Amino acid sequence: MKIFWFIPTHGDSRYLGTSKGARQVDHAYMKQIAVAVDNLGYEGVLIPTGRSCEDPWITAASLIDATKNLKFLVALRPGVTTPALAARMAATFDRLSNGRVLLNLVTGGDEQELKGDGLYEDHATRYKTAAEYTTIWREHLKRSHTGESFTFHGERLSVDDAKLLYPPIQAPYPPLWFGGSSEDAIELAAEQVDTYLTWGEPPAAVKEKIAVVREKAKAKGRELNYGIRLHVIVRETNEEAWKAAEELIQYVDDATIAAAQAK
Repeated sequence: MKIFWFIPTHGDSRYLGTSKGARQVDHAYMKQIAVAVDNLGYEGVLIPTGRSCEDPWITAASLIDATKNLKFLVALRPGVTTPALAARMAATFDRLSNGRVLLNLVTGGDEQELKGDGLYEDHATRYKTAAEYTTIWREHLKRSHTGESFTFHGERLSVDDAKLLYPPIQAPYPPLWFGGSSEDAIELAAEQVDTYLTWGEPPAAVKEKIAVVREKAKAKGRELNYGIRLHVIVRETNEEAWKAAEELIQYVDDATIAAAQAK
């Protein structure tokens, strides 16, 4: 099992549903977290993305020299950058960090935020774009090890004589992670990614979903790794843990829940 932590690029909260007791994001705090989890032997850190966050690539790059073994799970956003640029960024980061970058494919779920980024694709179209984007991205990095160029003409994206001169350390490319539960998402995962992620849903639901992904990947001659994202409360006893959980959600009310569901 590989355990990851989290860099709070949108600030850190003491309680859910309120800014009471919250801490504003700054580089010193992010560095403190990165150094601590690196020293404790964690595999890596997830770096979130979105307009409420500091940029994940710049944040991750700023922490390379502060850490030794820690890996950085950085967002790959189809539509926000071109796949060729994203491939160069991934290869450069991998080289500068001595093979410590992982990519988290994020297709986006907030329609308003996507429009703010200039993306006006519906759900199905976003996944068509993502499939072509990751195809180009992977081919850039795979062929960089042999110096080959390639041409790809898709429905959404195209490149001609594309070539990446400086290959990543990790071969054939830095591992690609992704999470999504729709049919389009599962199809994309089975065909393109290396690690499939799920939220901490009921165990039976997680088992069923992973079985579907595994079967689809197998049909394509592929085998994936799997991960789950959980928020964990650890105390000496169950009673103390439940008390901490109650304190964590003490400011959550119906209006806060409704606002979160509307996003």
